[in-house]
Amino acid sequence: MSEPLLRITGLHTNYGKIAILRDVSLTVGEGELVALLGLNGAGKTTTIRSILGLTAPLSGSITYEGREIAGWPAYKTARLGVGYVPEGRRMFKELTTLENLQLAENGRTGDWTIDRVLEALPKLAELRSRKAGRLSGGEQEMLAIGRALVANPRLLLVDEPSQGLAPLIVEDVYAMLATLRARGTSILLVEQNALLALKVADRAYVLDSGRIVYSGDAKELASDRARVRTLMGLEAAS
Repeated sequence: MSEPLLRITGLHTNYGKIAILRDVSLTVGEGELVALLGLNGAGKTTTIRSILGLTAPLSGSITYEGREIAGWPAYKTARLGVGYVPEGRRMFKELTTLENLQLAENGRTGDWTIDRVLEALPKLAELRSRKAGRLSGGEQEMLAIGRALVANPRLLLVDEPSQGLAPLIVEDVYAMLATLRARGTSILLVEQNALLALKVADRAYVLDSGRIVYSGDAKELASDRARVRTLMGLEAAS
């Protein structure tokens, strides 16, 4: 079996003296969409931040393409081909849609050009001259995905893409993630809405209080509503 694109082994991450992640291990293979699920405070975003180098892990291993990257600065990890769609979108609101994409592209080359992103996300093409701060939540989420794509990542880390969006917009966002996976982009998807994420994921992990409490096939977990309720709570499974 080939080495997964991303492998995390025995990861411990603290904020000060407070332990957030406790012995977390997971993998993301080539072309896989892996869901990382859990309630607020479970450690999902901290896992993403640890991979990116935004929060240095206390101990453990993070390898990307077989190379140890634990503790690397975020810019260096990004240059390897790790893209990030952050929770809350975090774009330059006074810049236009096109200017946000141009800033993210920053001379990088690859299959995902700005023109290709606008073709794949036609709504953004219509809004290319509108300031990002005047976009709706769903339009901003699409821009956040497009912004990550123009850097041509092999691995895309997506943090809570459904947060604050209307159900129909969420469907569009998830359709885009499924399309990216079908085109070969590996995705680690952080999400509270378990059943939504499990519909598109190949495999899933569930975090609870900083520990992995489930690891397995996404469809198998989705078919067992009682277990989803146990792992995620009644609200997440409803």
